[in-house]
Amino acid sequence: MSNDYESDRKRMVEQQIRARGISDPAVLSAMLRVPRHLFVEEESRYRAYSDAALPIRENQTISQPYIVSLMSENAQLNSTDRVLEIGTGSGYQAAVLGEIAREVYTIEIVESLAQQAKRKLADLNYTNIHVKHGDGYQGWPEQAPFDAILITAATPEIPKPLVEQLKEGGRIVLPLGDKPFSQDLLRITKTSKGLKKEYLAGVVFVPMTGEVRK
Repeated sequence: MSNDYESDRKRMVEQQIRARGISDPAVLSAMLRVPRHLFVEEESRYRAYSDAALPIRENQTISQPYIVSLMSENAQLNSTDRVLEIGTGSGYQAAVLGEIAREVYTIEIVESLAQQAKRKLADLNYTNIHVKHGDGYQGWPEQAPFDAILITAATPEIPKPLVEQLKEGGRIVLPLGDKPFSQDLLRITKTSKGLKKEYLAGVVFVPMTGEVRK
């Protein structure tokens, strides 16, 4: 790996992530370790560590590094957790989660992206990340329950099957809203009395597709 990428990554963590209040040591360490330049398209590689979302194939995006770290921190993960991600995309968020949690299960509705992410994560030796092509609305019941669920596409509602697959005390972090350029990033905690919702930030994500839109 080029030293330039390494110094770019350190700068990204200090200036874009730590400076904005992300303090979880496991998240900061994961953001330092994952080679984001390998998850972007080759023509965008020079911008891999910039403070921006970048386009990938199939009209999808790789999220801004700060948003990846914000979602990861608010999932409140520890090293024994099992995490479900809806919307694999490039595989970058899954790699960050894979540095922190014990097992990561990630579902991508676009088959070509699922296959590409699966190859990429295998090449990088992430043996604890499992990629599946499918509609994430129904989750991954065979592997439930999960300690945390991240949805990396804007959803107009909180999918009920995902709530059912979350442990009590578990967290869902998701962009909620139906407007194309404005959603609320929320953390939802499953308690014995129902769902506790906390607002984290205003965000812009590509829309979740599939069954959630029916």
